[in-house]
Amino acid sequence: MLRDLAYLFFPIYCAACDKPLYKNERLLCTTCRHILPLSNFHNVNAKKIEKVFYGRIKIENATSLFVFQKHGLVQNLIHNLKYRGREEIGIEIGRWLAEEISQNSDYQSIDAIIPVPLHKKRLRERGYNQVETFGVEIAKKLNVKYIDSVLKKNSYTSKQSKRGKLSRWVNTSETFGIQNESLLKNKHILLVDDIVTTGATIEACVNTLKTIPGIKISIATMAITE
Repeated sequence: MLRDLAYLFFPIYCAACDKPLYKNERLLCTTCRHILPLSNFHNVNAKKIEKVFYGRIKIENATSLFVFQKHGLVQNLIHNLKYRGREEIGIEIGRWLAEEISQNSDYQSIDAIIPVPLHKKRLRERGYNQVETFGVEIAKKLNVKYIDSVLKKNSYTSKQSKRGKLSRWVNTSETFGIQNESLLKNKHILLVDDIVTTGATIEACVNTLKTIPGIKISIATMAITE
């Protein structure tokens, strides 16, 4: 009874479409769970995300859960995660993708999950790294370590979402560094991020990480742009 009254006066809204959830729904409404555009890259062996990096960096495997469409549900979902403090969205997306890739042999050799880091100033501004809960959930499912103490961002840059493609390439150039590299020596790591657009940020991260002896790198993101 008390729960029903609380829901009546303080309804919970879908993280994708912003409509009120029914009592039996969690985070996403039933409609959005069925219509969110899934990439299915890891199921149908599609190589779209790998083509983004072809000829630029060497990676083992790559996948994204969603296809990002401008002004679409996925954009709203990730916006709520990044800018409205809804970290539980990262948990849900992480569990969703983790369930998918845990059944895929390409990801059975992963040794650790590491996030694309935020600069410490950006981290203070936002209060959290939006990909942390996403990565932690994948690490739990794959039964591997989540390590955020190796890859670091050295310079503070303006928000990528407000920059054009060319600016993004310049903006991410040589902005990452490594520490405690022995933690990833001879490891197959899964680098996680929110969205792949030009791939400039991930390319910069991979180019930094590849200096670690014996490292292998795969990529998993929440979404990839069309």
